[in-house]
Amino acid sequence: MVPTSAVVMMAVNAFLGFVLPVGLAWYMCKSLHVRLSVILIGAATFVVFALVLESLVHMAVLNGPQGAVIRDNVWYFATYGGLMAGLFEETGRFLSMKYLLRRCPSNRFTALGYGVGHGGVEMIIVFGVTMIGNLVMSMMINGGQTGRLLSTVPAEAQIQMQTVVQQLQDATAATYLLGLCERLSAIVIHLGLSLIVFSAVRKGGRWLWLFPAAIVLHALVDGAAVLLNHSVSTAVLELIVFLFALVVFCLGIVVSRNMEEYEVEGIGTLSEEK
Repeated sequence: MVPTSAVVMMAVNAFLGFVLPVGLAWYMCKSLHVRLSVILIGAATFVVFALVLESLVHMAVLNGPQGAVIRDNVWYFATYGGLMAGLFEETGRFLSMKYLLRRCPSNRFTALGYGVGHGGVEMIIVFGVTMIGNLVMSMMINGGQTGRLLSTVPAEAQIQMQTVVQQLQDATAATYLLGLCERLSAIVIHLGLSLIVFSAVRKGGRWLWLFPAAIVLHALVDGAAVLLNHSVSTAVLELIVFLFALVVFCLGIVVSRNMEEYEVEGIGTLSEEK
């Protein structure tokens, strides 16, 4: 049986996994006057660069000759996974901000709107949809339909599905609460990285180093999370990730100061866009 408290927390997570990103997007548009297109571009960039392009590279590399070597060594896997996430997501962020957001206002709100789209759609797909799936399976398990659940997958996937069922039965409400904390930290990180990369794009020149810096920061947090997962408790891990997220966000606030003073040909000011 899956604990009732865990099922309730799954339902809360599923709800927040959709409502929080949508609510943030609504606030950015209505209160901060960010264009909806900025948020949608952020969401589309994540889908294309993280879910499609990065996934294709993972399939080629991890299923290739060196795939087993990378998967079986936690240091290799952490380094590889962190670098790939940083390279693809931050490159996508940079290209979208440079070309697709070219005529948007040069201010923090534009960067934050992009971050809401990028991090928000990740929360919906990676967290919200997953919670709905877990909730459905948990209800089937508690309803005595475990056999039916296992029969829905091919024979070669039976062992994997049994592992999933066991994980659902062993998980507690605290497990899913920590999962929610992880997603909130991820959104904060995306907001900070968006401020950093947007500053690199708009300020240019000697500020372009912020782009590779964003790649390194992204790689560090993802790689460190993989390594620490094997040495500290989940609660400690999420606390470390949250603190890192705050550092990245604060860095973004600092480097994005006076962004409005850096004008690029063809970019309108905030007053012109209203």
